[in-house]
Amino acid sequence: MSKTRESSSPKMRKPRSAKKQPTQGEIALRAYHIYLERNGAPGNPLEDWTRAERELLEKNGKVGLKVALKSIAA
Repeated sequence: MSKTRESSSPKMRKPRSAKKQPTQGEIALRAYHIYLERNGAPGNPLEDWTRAERELLEKNGKVGLKVALKSIAA
């Protein structure tokens, strides 16, 4: 019969990826809001899309980092 050994050290949890990837729907909605912020004035849809994606990644990264730090502290 094999013996199991219990570790005296607490289990370390690996933090999950700090950044949650936004969905296409979330990006599209944010890009639309950027368009509305311009009051519907002509612009570049690709620039709106990339700005929306960047903003959402930054926002999700900050939130994800807080969650990861809390799980490490617990």
